[in-house]
Amino acid sequence: MSNPFGTVPPEAILEGSATDAYFERTRATLEHAGKNPHVVAEVTADQFSTGAFEVFTGVADAATLLEGRAVDVDAFPDGQLFDGGPVMRLEGPYLEFAELETALLGLLSQPSGFATAALEVRLAAPDSLVLSFGARHVHPSIAAVVERAALLAGLDGFSHVAAGDILGREASGTMPHALMFCFGEGNQSDAWRAFDEAVSEDTPRIALVDTFWDEKSESLLAAETLGDDLDGVRIDTTGSRRGDFRHIIREVRWELDARGYEDVDIFCSGGLGPEQLRDLRDVADGFGVGSHITNRDPVDFSLDIVEIAGEPLSKRGKLAGVKDVYRTPDGDHHVTLADRDGPTDGEALLEPLVRDGEVVREFDLETATERCLADAEAVGFGADE
Repeated sequence: MSNPFGTVPPEAILEGSATDAYFERTRATLEHAGKNPHVVAEVTADQFSTGAFEVFTGVADAATLLEGRAVDVDAFPDGQLFDGGPVMRLEGPYLEFAELETALLGLLSQPSGFATAALEVRLAAPDSLVLSFGARHVHPSIAAVVERAALLAGLDGFSHVAAGDILGREASGTMPHALMFCFGEGNQSDAWRAFDEAVSEDTPRIALVDTFWDEKSESLLAAETLGDDLDGVRIDTTGSRRGDFRHIIREVRWELDARGYEDVDIFCSGGLGPEQLRDLRDVADGFGVGSHITNRDPVDFSLDIVEIAGEPLSKRGKLAGVKDVYRTPDGDHHVTLADRDGPTDGEALLEPLVRDGEVVREFDLETATERCLADAEAVGFGADE
């Protein structure tokens, strides 16, 4: 079977058949009528600034989608934050990109949602090790999309091996409860020793310590078993058994320290989000976060024509005319008509992406991460938390 998991192949996305049916019927109608007007269309989530900022990403995939089409495209830089106005502008004959709208919005909407949620997590524990553990909650074909969004927002790593191959990063992670089950209750030391003997030297020795006994007992046993080779313990206690998670972590820390294991880190996972990270960041050394990132709704982008044959127009509820967007040094976000002056101290955020079908921008994940974190500070993202 050429497509065993029922996913839409890349060829369908690039050629435009990964679309809503009404775009195919629009093409047929316009071609029948001999119409293909020159238009300007904009991708927006909100027309006016709302003060609720989100992260813009997916732009590299959007460029791939639009490459080779007779269009000019301007877009925000990868990792820029926005709270209203256009994040992308397309100009050209309408039928050059009509069927691409569905795929284009999908390429932008879902990763932008993932990245926004990951940024919330990053800023909740800015000095802690935070890893993305959410790939198991999405279709495996988009795991790399999740993990790239997490890295863009500043997370320190992720767990998915194939995503690591795509992104050129080593996946993180040590052992699941299944490994402990295979050795059985009372044989935890055998499991940890076997792990230590089997995995590469550069793999951290992080022992899972909440499988059969309480977290304190298994943590102490792991420390006694591996001694100086133990880098840390992971507590993944489910919410139904957790009780006062902060107290559990503090108790484990106390007991380890009392026996000379001050260098053993405590890593926490299992249904954690920003609220939990803010509460635990002073007692735990690191976190794995999954569902908070992958459960985030996509950003509700839409694409609307705002000018046709040089004349501004819009449907009801949208703003006519070509626009520019600026960031001022105080973090404010300004949307203006493109033929009007913007703020004198403003930085224009819409930059060339595609010119007559040629991609004119390079993409670098580290640069995007730096931009995302710097812009989050500039606009006060998460400052009220």
